[in-house]
Amino acid sequence: MNLIQWLTFPIRYAFSKFKRRIGKLDLVRVELFLAFGNEREIFIKGRIIEAYKQSRPSDKKTALQNILATIRRYAGSSIPDARVRLVYQGQEVILTSNQEGLFQTRWPISSPDNDQADAATLTLIEDEGLKAEVLTVGFDILRIPEHHPVGIISDIDDTVIVSHATSIGRKLWLSISKNAYTRRPFPGVSEFYEYLTKGGENPIFYVSSSDWNLFDLIQDFLNYRKIPKGTLLLKDLHVNLRNIWKSGGGNHDHKLDKISLLMSLFPHMKFTLIGDSGQHDPELYSEVIEKFPGRIRAVYIRRIRKGNPERENLLNQYDPIIPIAWVEHSSEALAHAKKFL
Repeated sequence: MNLIQWLTFPIRYAFSKFKRRIGKLDLVRVELFLAFGNEREIFIKGRIIEAYKQSRPSDKKTALQNILATIRRYAGSSIPDARVRLVYQGQEVILTSNQEGLFQTRWPISSPDNDQADAATLTLIEDEGLKAEVLTVGFDILRIPEHHPVGIISDIDDTVIVSHATSIGRKLWLSISKNAYTRRPFPGVSEFYEYLTKGGENPIFYVSSSDWNLFDLIQDFLNYRKIPKGTLLLKDLHVNLRNIWKSGGGNHDHKLDKISLLMSLFPHMKFTLIGDSGQHDPELYSEVIEKFPGRIRAVYIRRIRKGNPERENLLNQYDPIIPIAWVEHSSEALAHAKKFL
């Protein structure tokens, strides 16, 4: 679906600008994706998009119904150059959406006193051609102490959810014909992640190459499958002529950027990294270990195809100081974690 989105982006972008200019733009929705941080600063990310109706997932939906829901998810036009007012603790900042409709800020602002709610609002600044579906959106800030000792960083595709990411055709069919209730998790993932998070005591961050259009699907999937909730850090499109033809492939520098953000927000936290062997996780996590010495607690890689000794040795060289586990089943990972963590 990334390829479809990338190929149609210039048309949707131009059409959105044109409709706004002539006053025919549909109601606009402000969607919040991220609102978290430590005691001293917060990170906010969201999107401005034409409002669209999306049916709720169900295990009774047919493949055709799921395909139509996928089309609705991707057909909505993101709104560039729109402004929102972020208000928090009596202070405000104006954020402007980029060409993908995304806005974000890393705001150095301390957590409130104990008797104050840690909550903020986003208000669309309506102007010519922009009319809000809901003018103001309120939300809570997730504050995680920067001295919290342990956190988890996990991939999603072929790590938590069966995706067949190395097969474009199979991945595309799963993406469009299934929904959050009919996508399959790997057996034992919930129990493994519950153990690592200690029932919610330790934060988990899902860093994925899935794009922001799948934010609600992933949230619903985690809830439905009783997999620990966590902060979702997904992929911006950053559309250009080169990455259109990569169709979601290529390198995963954006994942390194997001892991680097987490390292800087929580400088005393040691992370357990979880991924799979299908794409770039072994190479990425090797780079993370080198870039952030002493910050990685353990690494778990799910084998989803025949082992490659060269790739495995890339990570295994750190095994004397960091527990490294290559597993086929989550039960193996859980047994390893109970022994070493």
